[in-house]
Amino acid sequence: MLPGSMLKPLLILAYLLCDYQTAIERIGSVGLSPALVVFAFLYLLLGAGLFAAARISNVWIRTLFAALLAAGSIFQHAFEWTTSGALTYESFIDLYNAADQTGDAMAQHGHVLLKVVPVALLLFFGIALPSRRAPRWPRVWPKVWPWLPVTAPLAALGLLCALLYVRGGEGSRALPAAYPPLAFAGLLLEESLKGDHGPRKPVTLPRAPVPLTKDIVLLVDESVAGNYVDIDNPKGVKTGLLDPHPGVRLTNFGYAASIHSCSANSNVVLRHGGTRETYQEAMMRQPSIWAYGHKAGLRTIYIDAQSTGGHLQNLMTPAERSEIDELIQFDKVPVIDRDMEIARVLAEHINNGKPEFIYINKVGAHFPIQDKYPDRYMKYQPVLERGHFKNITWLIGRPGFNGTPPEWLRFRNTYRNVLLWNVGEFFHRLFATADLNKATIVYTSDHGQDLHERGNPGRNNHCAHGISEQEEGLVPLMIMEGDKSTSLDWNAHLAETHNGLSHYRIFPTLLTLMGYDRNAMKPFYGPALDEGGSDDFSYNVVFYNYLGRKPEFRRIDRKAIVDPPVSDYSSGQ
Repeated sequence: MLPGSMLKPLLILAYLLCDYQTAIERIGSVGLSPALVVFAFLYLLLGAGLFAAARISNVWIRTLFAALLAAGSIFQHAFEWTTSGALTYESFIDLYNAADQTGDAMAQHGHVLLKVVPVALLLFFGIALPSRRAPRWPRVWPKVWPWLPVTAPLAALGLLCALLYVRGGEGSRALPAAYPPLAFAGLLLEESLKGDHGPRKPVTLPRAPVPLTKDIVLLVDESVAGNYVDIDNPKGVKTGLLDPHPGVRLTNFGYAASIHSCSANSNVVLRHGGTRETYQEAMMRQPSIWAYGHKAGLRTIYIDAQSTGGHLQNLMTPAERSEIDELIQFDKVPVIDRDMEIARVLAEHINNGKPEFIYINKVGAHFPIQDKYPDRYMKYQPVLERGHFKNITWLIGRPGFNGTPPEWLRFRNTYRNVLLWNVGEFFHRLFATADLNKATIVYTSDHGQDLHERGNPGRNNHCAHGISEQEEGLVPLMIMEGDKSTSLDWNAHLAETHNGLSHYRIFPTLLTLMGYDRNAMKPFYGPALDEGGSDDFSYNVVFYNYLGRKPEFRRIDRKAIVDPPVSDYSSGQ
């Protein structure tokens, strides 16, 4: 049996070795450079902090350190070993914002804990176990040295926080996994304490005193890429939108740029508006779309097919929820049928003769996609294996999917089949039952998809934080009305703006439909869809204005938009 003085450091060393591959990859990426020296210094300093924590003499303090560091390790390894990506501050914030979905994620990724928890226990016991002999302190600095085991890990954590603050949340990759989540939590707390927590402003925009008689609908699909629908790309999936149901008039603005490549960020700006320059203020202080709807005399409805049990998502707060007259979710409806249920419920609301504002989050095509369409819609083959993800709306990672070229081929075919069902069949049912002369529907998706058509490596298809392919920000954008309906002149500038607008045009469009003065709103919210003028045709790759960073936008190159490869299914692979 190993003596206690050797067991503890060996457990910590074994813990650090469990992450050797990530460290080797980081060293290989920076090469022989000053960055390598900085990385080595930080790694040794943080590692020394772990060994120092193991020498804390007070059992309660030592156990507390062990528990916190082990929890940080579990958090980071669970994320990285599930997604095969590095945990950054922005991804940490995304996980924090998606805390309501933790239960679903744990249920689907519990197998990862079978690897993560034992590794963290190496660290926990390496720190928490008692030493068999009391530490001998040198005579130098007799009053300082006994406090070193406590101060060393705290000083290492503080230095990491300072580095991450200076670098805008970047730079923790491959460092001992116990530290970064604790550093990110500290930075988030600091940002929250100094943030603007004042009340939202009331609606002050002037509007025409004319009662509204039609429904205004913002229909936000999930993960539907603009280049994969036939109305924007001849090689896309046949949705029926090129030849809509009789009595339906569809205005297609073509390819549009999303706000962001992550669902929550796009949706929160769609609900609060703003331009690329003002969306941060709008998120924090300006009235929501629900407040504008109420002021215009509309009843407000939120249809959320992705969540159940009253849970809120996409950065919606209880205060915002209080502005919504009716929240509709589908707790007892199988995931595969929820978009069809939206079509039914939406048609009922449109046909009821009551003027309403309706915001909808569809199920769409968020992974896992294997079981989001019926067998009879399996037109494109080969596909991903089915039957393992029934009644699962979304996942953080992709269990069993390694991102090899053959797997991406099957993923793209599966994705096409989902679009046949959740886009094509959805609109077929909606147009057949809803009187669109009583409504104006603005249709888009929260973000697009990188389905690795170029053969680029990886397992992610969106929300990649600054390293995405441009198709992650490419979405459809349309107006749907009845052929006898009159609202705005959607064709006035269509030739000029086709394939060049963005999500930022949607909020002022909704306000214009509600009767608000477009000249008064334009300085803060920008122009509407029926207006001309240029749009940057870019989506956000650095969304949060945190740690002194500024938002960054990636412009979409229309000439470089990738076509869906027909060889996926025509070659018979």
